[in-house]
Amino acid sequence: MRFLIPLLIITVVNPAISIDQVYAKTTVVLLGTGTPNPDPGHSGGSVAIIVDETPYIVDFGPGLIRNAARLSPRYGGDIAALTVKNIKKAFLTHLHSDHTTGYPDLILTPWVMGRDAPLEVYGPEGIGKMTDNILLAYNEDIKYRLYGQEPANDQGWRVNTYEITEGVVYADTNIRAEAFPVRHGSWPNAFGYRFTTADKVVVISGDTAPCDNMIKYSRGADILIHEVYSQEGFDQRDEAWKIYHAAHHTSTYELAEIAVKTQPKLLVLYHILYWGAEDKDLLEEIQQIYDGKVVVGSDLAVFE
Repeated sequence: MRFLIPLLIITVVNPAISIDQVYAKTTVVLLGTGTPNPDPGHSGGSVAIIVDETPYIVDFGPGLIRNAARLSPRYGGDIAALTVKNIKKAFLTHLHSDHTTGYPDLILTPWVMGRDAPLEVYGPEGIGKMTDNILLAYNEDIKYRLYGQEPANDQGWRVNTYEITEGVVYADTNIRAEAFPVRHGSWPNAFGYRFTTADKVVVISGDTAPCDNMIKYSRGADILIHEVYSQEGFDQRDEAWKIYHAAHHTSTYELAEIAVKTQPKLLVLYHILYWGAEDKDLLEEIQQIYDGKVVVGSDLAVFE
C-alpha cells in the first residue's frame, strides 16, 4: 500500500491575546535580503523577529535555515533562539518563488535537527495547497526517516497552516502580528506585516509598490523593513521592465516619501534591486528626500 501523508486542515484565525507588558527584548535578524536574481552575496528574502528566546520567521527565501544556523551556538554564533529546532512559527507575505523556495528546508531541516512540534505557518490563500504539495513531494523522505533506523519523532515534520486576511492573524504573550494587503502588481494576495512586542513595533513590507496600507500600518514603527529599487538603475531599464517594476516594487524616491509620512525610528532596506548601484547610491537617493536614520540591510545583520 502506498504511504500517503494526510492532508492538512486549513483554518483562519484572528486571536486577541494580550501581549505581556513585562520587559521583553526584541531582536531583528535579516536572514536574507535578496531578490529573484541569484546574487551569491544575498540569500533569499527572510527576516527573523526574536522575542526573548522565541523566533518568528517572515518569508522563506533560499538559504534562511543555513543563515539561521550560522548565527546559532552550534556553528559559532551567539543567538541561541536561532538553533534551528527552535523555529516553530512562520509568516509568509506572498507565494512568489524567491520568498518560498526555502520552505521545504524550513519544514524538514528543523525536524531532522530535533523539532518535536508541528510548524505553524500563517500566509495568504494558497499556502495550504503549497504545503500539502511539498509534503507529498517529500513523502518518501519523511516515510524513511519515520520508519527506517533514524531516531525521528512523528511531529516535527507536520505543518499547521492558517490562511490570513487583513487584521490580527496571530498573538501570544510575546507578539501580535497584523497582516495588511499591499500592492504587488495584480497579485491578489500579497501582504505586509506589523509586529508589536512589549518593546518594539517592527513593520515588514514584503514586495509592494507604494500604497495607502504601507502608510497606515508603518506609522509609529521602531523598525521599518522595506523593499526598494535604485531610481538611477530603474531609469536605465527598458520600457517593459519599467512598467513591471513600477507596478510591483518601490523606488528609493518613493520609499523616502513613505518614510517622511511615517517617520520610523530606523528604516532598513532589503529585497534590493541595485541594477549597478551601490549602497551609498541608494542612501544618497533616499536622503535627497528623507533625513531620518536609514541603513542598507545585509544578510546576517542584527538589530537589537
